[in-house]
Amino acid sequence: ECFAQEATERNRELVEGKRVRLEKDVSDTDRYGRILRFVYVGDVFVNEALVKEGYATAYPYPPDLKYRDAFRLTERDARASGRGLWGTACNP
Repeated sequence: ECFAQEATERNRELVEGKRVRLEKDVSDTDRYGRILRFVYVGDVFVNEALVKEGYATAYPYPPDLKYRDAFRLTERDARASGRGLWGTACNP
């Protein structure tokens, strides 16, 4: 998908080699068996940072909705500002 490589690299920059704190919502895994967690590095909320910078979309799946509203607002701002995948790279 458009911007996938850039998103992978940004996530790597935020977490690789760093001590992370993981926070669980309701479910342990998604329907594909992937572990679901919110990720923090120090005081940086990595999930939110990726959405804010336009590297990720706010895509909540019930019952895991803890930060749904915050992520939607953050994504709306990223879209309006044309950051990351909301910019011209994916939407010429």
